[in-house]
This record gives sequence, C-alpha cells and structure tokens, in this order.
Amino acid sequence: MPEVNWLAVLAATVAAFVLGGLWYSPVLFAKKWQAAAGLSDEQLKSGNAALIFGGSFVLAFIASACFAMFLGPNPGLNFGASTGFAAGLCWVATSFGINGLFQRERLSLVLINAGYHTLQFTLIGTILGLMS
Repeated sequence: MPEVNWLAVLAATVAAFVLGGLWYSPVLFAKKWQAAAGLSDEQLKSGNAALIFGGSFVLAFIASACFAMFLGPNPGLNFGASTGFAAGLCWVATSFGINGLFQRERLSLVLINAGYHTLQFTLIGTILGLMS
C-alpha cells in the first residue's frame, strides 16, 4: 500500500463534504437540483439524515483515500489539482453522463451532479497536493 498522508485525506474529505453542502444548498443549486431530480420537499424531509450525511462522509473519505493512493506520495499542487480535475471531469462526470443518457435524466441534473464531482476531485487533489 502506498504511503498515504491520512491528515491530508481527512482534510480533503471534510473539504469535499463542505463543498457538497454548499453546492446542494439554496445558495447554489438546491432548488434546481431538487426539481431536476423530481424530489418533493416531503421526500427530502423523510430521508434518514444520519444515513445520508454519514454515508456521504464515509464515501468522500474512501474517494479521498483512494485518490491519495492514486496520486502517490508528494504529488505537488499542480499535479494534484490538474489530476483531480481530469479525474472529476473525464472519469466521474462522463460516467454520470452515461448513466443520465440511459436513465433519461434531465441534462440539468447531470450537469449539477457532474459539476459537483468535477470540483470535488479538483479540491481533493489540490488539498492532497498541498499537504503531501
């Protein structure tokens, strides 16, 4: 297993989690995302918040840890950020696009979700690059 800076992984996880909170908040895309996903206020309120937010944090941690292993030790800021951007846009966002096509999702939903993950991996890579 490659050398991993677990403090950097934790910082990247927290940053990704905070970014998601902002991205899907009323400040940015909450209402557009909700409408595109076809979710009512009642449906959003009925979810298990501990499972949703706790699960999201754990998944962000896994993504950050695996990305740290992918980048290797001491990736540097430019490599971390650019590789994070490429992974988010070219792997994750395109995968959302493929799913969206087959599920006949609204383009706005695909763009909102893909945009978040592109920025998420850019942020994760940037933090890992800075702290490693």
